[in-house]
Amino acid sequence: MRPLAVSRPELPSGVVAVPVRTQLVHPGEDLIAIVTDAVNGIARPGDVIAISETAVAIAQGQAISAEVVRPSKLAYFLSRHAGALATVSQSESLQIVIDQVGQPKVLFAAIMHVLGRFVGQRGLFYRVMGEAITAIDGYTGTLPPFGNQIVLSPLEPDAFSQSVKEKSGVDCVVVDANDLEKAKILGASHGVNRKSVEYALLSNPHGNSDEQTPVVVLKWRSPGANPLFEAAS
Repeated sequence: MRPLAVSRPELPSGVVAVPVRTQLVHPGEDLIAIVTDAVNGIARPGDVIAISETAVAIAQGQAISAEVVRPSKLAYFLSRHAGALATVSQSESLQIVIDQVGQPKVLFAAIMHVLGRFVGQRGLFYRVMGEAITAIDGYTGTLPPFGNQIVLSPLEPDAFSQSVKEKSGVDCVVVDANDLEKAKILGASHGVNRKSVEYALLSNPHGNSDEQTPVVVLKWRSPGANPLFEAAS
């Protein structure tokens, strides 16, 4: 059965999001082939295929079982003082960050966070850590059977997106989106307007639960220039 097009009020006028259900993606599988098969008859040139970064990372083997991570005392201490929804509230996830960037940077970020709270600035920990922290998804939000997997950032998302376009004939992006109205394009095929696509995905049409729709096809259904693409020079 074909998926139904979804036109949400929060989508930019003229943009329609079509969530596409796929098989469960496992490490080592050919995600490009899975996506191409899933969007066959749905996506066409002029559309943009948006793929969840979690699906890409899992297919690439970019995930670590929380059971094999041994958190340090620093990871335990900081995780107990993090917000409940934060990835760093999980000591295992925070330990991976510490292993990647080192204790000095994490301690500096934590100190800046505390000082920032005194002067009314929030989120300094995340600003200091940058991609080192935003590239990691905690294990509580991952679809079973990967519920104990800490998912890292996908490898070469621009190259992956371009490969999807070359195989399917439709432009592609890899997106990190959530239900907090945040969306970030990690990679895109040539010519995609990243900012416009991010805006179109703020409502997270992929879903953040067990929808099993890691693919969303964005369609432009209005006259005039398609805002999902950069203007031709």
